[in-house]
Amino acid sequence: QVQFVESGGGLVQPGGSLRLSCAASGIYSHNMGWYRQVPGKQSERVAQITRDGSTNYADSVKGRFTISRDNAKNTVSLQMNNLKPEDTAVYYCNAGFMMSDKGTLVTVSS
Repeated sequence: QVQFVESGGGLVQPGGSLRLSCAASGIYSHNMGWYRQVPGKQSERVAQITRDGSTNYADSVKGRFTISRDNAKNTVSLQMNNLKPEDTAVYYCNAGFMMSDKGTLVTVSS
């Protein structure tokens, strides 16, 4: 059974930071990462990381977000700095084509 346990979302002021974490079980994939979705809009791929550490970021978060991974623990994290109101969304963890169905809410607001 595939499970994802996400944590780290919350309310933060513009310019602030948050760190999201996700522990996956029942699946071990070459790619892990994060998507985000705003209600009524299409989901956006935020960042991905491979087992050997190669990363890929959406243009909207380059230079502000950093993805990392612990292969031994099968976890993936997303350090988000200089957050902007447009980063407000529900963030979902993925491992390969499998994605969490719960997500964690990030709200950036003053």
